[in-house]
Amino acid sequence: MLKGILAIAGHTGLFKMVSNSKNALIVESLIDKKRMAAYASSKISALEDIAIFTEEGDVQLAEVFKSIKDKENGGQAISHKASGNELKAYMAEVLPSYDEDRVYVSDMKKVFQWYNILQENNLLDVVEAVEETKEEE
Repeated sequence: MLKGILAIAGHTGLFKMVSNSKNALIVESLIDKKRMAAYASSKISALEDIAIFTEEGDVQLAEVFKSIKDKENGGQAISHKASGNELKAYMAEVLPSYDEDRVYVSDMKKVFQWYNILQENNLLDVVEAVEETKEEE
């Protein structure tokens, strides 16, 4: 699903893990397809490990992406450059029970930007396939 898709602090966008070396990961940007080394000192987050706070507990990012995809019929989400109030309203539509005290506008911007990058790179079908597999279990 989101395995191998990474966010790296200090770098815009998302990265796909291509390979690893002795002291670094070799990653490829999903935006411009350039490769670079990401060292252990970089703050690297795997999208599969990220969750959004809700009133009932945490919801995995893949489930949030699936909700956005369903709402938009597979199209683009709201722009991450929209106003804070627009982002909050959109988040309330796709994840009504999100924790308004712990989920900040900056977090929402990342979620919507990441969704749009994945959508542009046709990586959302993988998310849906994994969700269907989960339901069958």
